[in-house]
This record gives sequence, structure tokens and C-alpha cells, in this order.
Amino acid sequence: MRWWAVRLVSIAATLAMLFVTSRLVHANVEDYPVRVMVLCGIFVILAVSLNLVNGITGQFSIGHGGFYGVGAYTAAAWSVLWQPQVVKHVPWLDIHSPIGAVASLMVAIVLASVAAAIAGFIVGLPSLRLRGDYLAIVTLGFGEVIRVVLTNMEAVGGARGLSGIPTIVSANDLAIFWVLLFIVMVVIYQKNLVSSVRGLTYLAVREDEIAADAMGVNTTRVKVTAFVVGAAFAGAAGALYAHYNSGINPEEFGMDTSIMITTMVVLGGTGSVSGSAIAAVVLYGLPEVLRFMQDYRLVIFSTLLVVMMLTRPQGIFGHREIGFLWIFRKIRRRAPEGRAG
Repeated sequence: MRWWAVRLVSIAATLAMLFVTSRLVHANVEDYPVRVMVLCGIFVILAVSLNLVNGITGQFSIGHGGFYGVGAYTAAAWSVLWQPQVVKHVPWLDIHSPIGAVASLMVAIVLASVAAAIAGFIVGLPSLRLRGDYLAIVTLGFGEVIRVVLTNMEAVGGARGLSGIPTIVSANDLAIFWVLLFIVMVVIYQKNLVSSVRGLTYLAVREDEIAADAMGVNTTRVKVTAFVVGAAFAGAAGALYAHYNSGINPEEFGMDTSIMITTMVVLGGTGSVSGSAIAAVVLYGLPEVLRFMQDYRLVIFSTLLVVMMLTRPQGIFGHREIGFLWIFRKIRRRAPEGRAG
């Protein structure tokens, strides 16, 4: 009973902190920087969720943009095509009321996560016999198939995409809240997974799949679970993006997006949750910071990536993590040197 009480209090305190942070940001920051923050946060969710597949499990998927697109279009279809019909029979889903907006958004996120998880299962199951470059090609092909299907599916707008999506993520200026909430969820999930007994099976598959199989690890279940969970979080990110941007089109979920997300994971360090999150913020935010150098910012961006891969191919953090304890240890190590000087 005490364990549950502590957990409930912790969850309530976290939600309150995220709510207050969101309100403070929206009250003191202009709209454009808030938009950049929200989109950076969405890519943090995507990068950390892909890290479960590429970093922790050791598979090499570069089709994460496909799962992102499945989630975005599923959520958009709910809000634009299905929700107006359902609300006639379920009035409490009316998005014009605060409770209805939150409930409708949660339904959209759940549907998007389930649809993306199913897509992850469909991709993960037949790809189990593939590794390395072959798996990368299959997942990249899946992402392109999704884009082509969406482009030619008139039911969801075809090449024009879907517009007029209710911006219920921004209801009561809580876009930052929703994005931070899912960042916390995906980070806590992976942190707890890696530090648990079950997480050791994922790390074993990453280090040596044949040895892990010989030791009794169900490598099939591990890899499929990684694909499904990673895809589910990508689907949730797609739902948040669709309901924040109010319009989507297939080109936003193509090969360029998939490669960008993969680059974030590789640059941050495969297996490092904090590295993926920091790399996502840097890679998405850097072009915006260099917008005043519009003619040269992509050259600078590419050069930084090339230098990074040549000097530190394992990524910024490798398999290491950065957190409050890491910062505290660094400060303690430097303290004696400062006193000595």
C-alpha cells in the first residue's frame, strides 16, 4: 500500500511540475520559440523511441518516420473524419469543452500508438532473420511504402494531406505539457528497462545475438517487443504533431525524416537515452539558430556532422548516460582541483 501511495504522489507531483512549466513557458516566451521547443520535444520522443531499437537492442532500423506517419495520420483521421460522427453518440468527447478536448486527444493518441505498434509488429516479425544493412534496407523500404500509400490514399487527402485538424494539443496553451509528458514517459520507460532484469536480455541481444540465444534468451520476443514499443511511442509523437500543426502531408514522414531521426540516435550515442535526447535538440534546433545564415547553415550543419563522425564515431556519449548524479560526480571531482589551485 505504501509503495502505491509513493508512486501516486510522485506521478501527481510530476504532472503538477509539467503543468506549471508549460504555463510559465507560454506566459513568458513568444510563439515562435515555443513552436521550436514543441517540435524539438517531438523529435526527442522519436529519437529516444528509436534508441530502444537501434541502441539498446542493437538492431539497425531507418524507417522510424513511417511509424511517425502512421501515428500522425491515424490521429488526424480520428479528429477530422471519425470524431465528428462519434461525438453524436458520445457527447463527452466534444472538443469544444476542456474535458472533451483532453479525452478526444487521449483517444487519438491511443489509436495512433496502437496503429503504429501494429505496423511495428508487421515490420519486426518478418525482419527477424535480417541484420545490419539488410534490416536497414527493409525498414527504409517500409517507410517509403507508407509514404507512397498515404500519397495515393484519397480517403486521407492523398498528396494534399489532411488539414483542419483541431489543435487540441494547444488547448489552454498546454502544448509544452503534452510533449514533456511523453518525453518523461519514454525516458522513464527506457531507464527502468535498462536497469531491470528484463533489460539485460535486450542488452544481451545487442552485444551478441547468437550467444544470447544460446543462453536461453527469447531473441524473437525481444526484437519484436523493441519494434512494437518503439513504434508505439513514435505513433504517439505523430499524434501530438498532427494536433499541434493542424495539418499534415505525406512528405513530412518520408526518407529524410527517417534518416534525420536515425542520425540523432547515432550522433547522441547508440544506447544512450540522454545522448539521443540531447542530439535531437541540437540537430533540430541548430538549423533554426543558424537561420540568419540561410545560404550556409546546411553546409555548417553537414560539416559538423562529418567532423563528429570522424572524431567520435561512437557518438557523443556512447553507451554512457548523463543525469543529476553524473553532473554531481563531475562537480565533486573538480572541487579538490579548485581548492588546490
